[in-house]
Amino acid sequence: MKIQLSDYFNYKKLLRFTLPSIVMMVFTSIYGVVDGLFVSNIVGSTSFAAVNFIMPVLMILGAVGFMFGTGGSALVAKTMGQGEGEKAKRLFSLIVYTTAISGAIIAVIAFILMRPIASLLGAEGNMLEACVIYGRIITVALPFYMLQFLFQSFFITAEKPTLGLIVTVIAGVTNMVLDALFMAGFGWGLVGAAVATALSQVVGGIIPIFYFIFVRNGVLSLTKTKFDGRAIGAACINGSSELMSNIAMSLVSMVYNVQLLNYAGENGISAYGVLMYVNFVFISVFIGYSVGASPVIGYHYGADNSAELKSLLKKSLLIIGSASVLMFIIAELLAVPVAAIFVGYDIELYEMTVTAFRISSFTFIFAGIAIFGSSFFTALNNGLISAVISFLRTLVFQIGAVLLFSYLWGLDGIWLSIVAAEVMAVIITIIFLITNKRKYKY
Repeated sequence: MKIQLSDYFNYKKLLRFTLPSIVMMVFTSIYGVVDGLFVSNIVGSTSFAAVNFIMPVLMILGAVGFMFGTGGSALVAKTMGQGEGEKAKRLFSLIVYTTAISGAIIAVIAFILMRPIASLLGAEGNMLEACVIYGRIITVALPFYMLQFLFQSFFITAEKPTLGLIVTVIAGVTNMVLDALFMAGFGWGLVGAAVATALSQVVGGIIPIFYFIFVRNGVLSLTKTKFDGRAIGAACINGSSELMSNIAMSLVSMVYNVQLLNYAGENGISAYGVLMYVNFVFISVFIGYSVGASPVIGYHYGADNSAELKSLLKKSLLIIGSASVLMFIIAELLAVPVAAIFVGYDIELYEMTVTAFRISSFTFIFAGIAIFGSSFFTALNNGLISAVISFLRTLVFQIGAVLLFSYLWGLDGIWLSIVAAEVMAVIITIIFLITNKRKYKY
């Protein structure tokens, strides 16, 4: 039976509705992991370090699509909750077109500036060349990458979360198959990895466009629209927390890379790369749930249904809390086998990665609450609070912690700083939830 945004959501229905989003985000992370696995084992540690070094820059560029997706879907869901279906379609179309044009402009600028950016961050010699090659190839597909992020949110708002999952799986399988073909089969090395990723992003961005053009009987479809600066501004402000979160995470990764380069050289960056790949998979469970639940929360907020809003918050916190404990246990169990798979060819790097894993896995106990809290306020169309939570969690706390802890405890302090930042983010999130309870009637 089809689940609609206007339904009452018990635990079973809430999990059924958000599950495709969770799987979609996890699968997106997994095919990124496979990409890194091929690079590390086929091309070598220098290229693997280069990919991890330039990846934060590419994530910042793609985050614009995530901003339009999360902020725009919250606006569209609220409009649907107010009973204005045709206006919701026009707003959806405007946001899609704006994202595509923005992506093309950003791609051209990024392609030109890729070398000076990589050099400014500290890449030199062979690693610099590898960063430029990989980064420039990926930026060619940037508009589609941004649209892929955008449609991951809007498929849920369109009450088609399973279709969003299918598109993500197709894109992911494309990436993995082409990785094997281009790198292992054709021997293209790092170029093969970049081309495979770029082509998978084209697939993930273009399939939804055809769907929303030709399927006209759905909740959302692409139609004629006109420019509305106020709506675009509202979508940007709404999604600013997700943009800030992605930019901040990328900036933090750059700071970590610089610190690790000082304390442990290229091995430190490679160990952190393994950590981040696995972190992406685990954190994507929280992100997937938050993205999946956000349109439901936005709809009932727009419909002024405070009882359902309160119920959704309570159920979500219990689901997130239970998943957090489970993921911590799994992470501890996976430390040795995951390190062996990625960097087992280098005993020093392997031991460093296991230690990093053991310490940083405590992150998963705390991360989910702050991620959901930020998404919850985005759904309530309060981009400011959402942005503050994301800004403090992903930038202020993490950079402050890594600089202080690395000074006090060296390399182990870098791994521990990730955990400390998440603890502080949970405290801030709880304060915001308590102080805004009366305003939003949850």
